[in-house]
Amino acid sequence: MTPTMRTRPKDEIARLGDEIYERDIRRQVEADHDGELLAIDVDTGNWAVGDEVLDEIDRLRAEHPEAINVYRLRVGYRAVGSLGGGAPPRIG
Repeated sequence: MTPTMRTRPKDEIARLGDEIYERDIRRQVEADHDGELLAIDVDTGNWAVGDEVLDEIDRLRAEHPEAINVYRLRVGYRAVGSLGGGAPPRIG
């Protein structure tokens, strides 16, 4: 980590990630990547999609190794996963 980079609080990462997703990414991914995982670097807005757990982070960091404040979500859903089985709740 370079001296100018800092780790943000989790609630700030989540707030920024939601804002970036809704503003810049959602329209680009929902039709073709529903249910896939997405990682967003909230400091730069860079993002990557993956279909297996952690693929999206590996892809993001392969292109942008400096990504430290990363927000993850499942495209079209309110959560990456759920506890106790069953599908996570969908958006809308």
